[in-house]
Amino acid sequence: MNISLTPKLEQFIDERIKSGRYSSASEVLGEALRLLWERDCHREARLAELKEKIRIGIEELDRGEGIDGEEVFAELEEDIRRIEAEMAQREEAK
Repeated sequence: MNISLTPKLEQFIDERIKSGRYSSASEVLGEALRLLWERDCHREARLAELKEKIRIGIEELDRGEGIDGEEVFAELEEDIRRIEAEMAQREEAK
């Protein structure tokens, strides 16, 4: 297999070898590919979790267990106003 690298990547590999951590370009590339593999596996797992949460949420909505979005935002706005009022009181007490 032939791989073409930019001069910047070649320099990066050379620096890793010169540091003594790796003994060859193959070791550097092997480590890079292992890390890429781990990252991709992690992303796939996170995506699977997200899809499962979405599936569960849709099932809950289908059973009528959802909360109206307007109600949620109204509660959040009320919480924000309460927190802002508490913060203002603390500032006045100083």
